[in-house]
Amino acid sequence: MAIDLPPTGGATRVPVSFELYPPRTDAAAIALGRTIDKLTEVDPAFISVTFGAGGSTRDRSLTVLSYILENTDVEPMAHLTCVGSSAAEANGLVRRFLDAGITSFLALRGDPPLDGTPLSVGDLQSASELVQLIHRVQQEREPFSQEAVRGTPGGTRLRARPRPERVAVAAFPNGHASSRGPQQEIDALLAKQAAGANLAITQLFYRADDYLAFVDRARAGGVSIDILPGIMPAASAARLRRIAELTEEEAPDELLIALEVEPTEEGRTEIATDFFSDLAAAVIAGGAPGLHLYTHNKHTAVLDLLERIGHVPAALNRPIKENA
Repeated sequence: MAIDLPPTGGATRVPVSFELYPPRTDAAAIALGRTIDKLTEVDPAFISVTFGAGGSTRDRSLTVLSYILENTDVEPMAHLTCVGSSAAEANGLVRRFLDAGITSFLALRGDPPLDGTPLSVGDLQSASELVQLIHRVQQEREPFSQEAVRGTPGGTRLRARPRPERVAVAAFPNGHASSRGPQQEIDALLAKQAAGANLAITQLFYRADDYLAFVDRARAGGVSIDILPGIMPAASAARLRRIAELTEEEAPDELLIALEVEPTEEGRTEIATDFFSDLAAAVIAGGAPGLHLYTHNKHTAVLDLLERIGHVPAALNRPIKENA
């Protein structure tokens, strides 16, 4: 259900979206269901769901995506990666998602597992090729399927098959770890756009100028699709350092130090909310078409951020009781 908010301090309201990952335990699944319920109250444009390298959490990802599709009015977005999958496997997975009614995808080249297990990229060498495959699968599918008519034994009717609607890709304001330079990032994004991508979501960054300058370079280079800024309001210095190990994107020293010297969890949360809400407000003021928030499967931090910049009323971010 959309929430019609009154103007708040002149803040510009833009679409928001969230990223989740599939739960590993039954208890985590219950908690994730509550988080999804809270996130959907702010009427996000979509909620994306990751899966591990080589599809290591594929079935659980589909379960979460199906839950969002069947129990909310929010569009679920499935992550797809080249790493660890052949073209035939990716083709089958796209068909499986489309048959389940999931029509939005985030196409990624992907990274190998964190445990160091080597995985080949396989037939698909780039996210651009994966974007092309998504569209090719749709072209190869029959436009209609047959479904039974209730109350009419043997009766069937034609139903239009779901079509891909949103095909997103990643963008890297400060460059990918394997990038040879800033222009390569623009060229890669242009190739993804030419392949059929209609949205880009950025890797993490910590300075608004990094995002805004990247968008300016992309526009000058011919990129026309929306580029959503990706923000994770992490309140843990250890987590930010772990992110840096994975992405080579270092958090500012002043943020890390402030989090490390603050003795209370409440204080660390306030520090993170201040920093990342300022970042979000700055990119919106600079013209960002929306916000994509990495949740780490928690709703409080991202809703705190949205509340701080005037995007949601405080009442929406009240804690949920464990037995709710």
